[in-house]
Amino acid sequence: MNATAFFLVYFVGLTAVLGLIIGSFLNVVVHRVPAGVSVVHPRSACPRCAHEIRARDNVPVVSWLVLRGRCRDCAAPISGRYPAVELLTATAFVVVGAHVLPDIVRGADGRAIAAQALMLVALLFLAAISVALALIDLDTHRLPDALVLPSLAVVVALGVVTSLVSGDWAASSRGVIGSLGLGAFYLALALAVPRGMGLGDVKLALVLGFVLAYLGWGPLAVGAFAAFFLGGTVSIVLLLLRRVGRKSGIPFGPWMLAGAWCGVFFGDRLFEAYLSLIGLS
Repeated sequence: MNATAFFLVYFVGLTAVLGLIIGSFLNVVVHRVPAGVSVVHPRSACPRCAHEIRARDNVPVVSWLVLRGRCRDCAAPISGRYPAVELLTATAFVVVGAHVLPDIVRGADGRAIAAQALMLVALLFLAAISVALALIDLDTHRLPDALVLPSLAVVVALGVVTSLVSGDWAASSRGVIGSLGLGAFYLALALAVPRGMGLGDVKLALVLGFVLAYLGWGPLAVGAFAAFFLGGTVSIVLLLLRRVGRKSGIPFGPWMLAGAWCGVFFGDRLFEAYLSLIGLS
């Protein structure tokens, strides 16, 4: 195995393991944050027999498989959602890592490489918070301030530090404009249709607007549009299948997040294709 192949295998393995570990923690976050319980104390325990989860029974995915999805002490079933969240997070981390790695490798100098490494950290953070917020919104139809507001602070801080390293202050300025612009748009929707959009969505728009606009106007435009396209399409399908009623509440946070990732991965290319289509490229 040559050095390049070894590095790729090491990088994928590292991001996957990190994703599994973070995914295990996200299971705690998703369960405790909506209830207003600390994510640090007390230690996780079986909800039926109250025995604390042993360290050897807390290994992501592996422990669930070894225990065959049951508590070691009382044999109560353990939801398959736990390993699913861990695998989802690991997959997301690998995909994000693969997306950013070429830019890191192409870095012309130390500053460029450091800036791309910081961008990787920011996108991995966004991936983790996306999993947590999507699940919480699906479970409770809420996007808790305890997660959204600190996330805004983290992405802005990472953006500023990245600009400090790279010297690209236009990106941070663009991020602020995108954050305020997308937030204002969602606020207008929340005021106009309060039953269809909540303030949690408005605050999440501030987070996503900063990240997407930091990457460029293309990612922001595509991410904003994709949220409504995906959410609307799925809602229509659910209505046709009679899985929901016309007055049923459908959380929009997951579609905001899914749309944002469309912007991250495909925003520049789709936006350029659209401009070319209408003759503005």
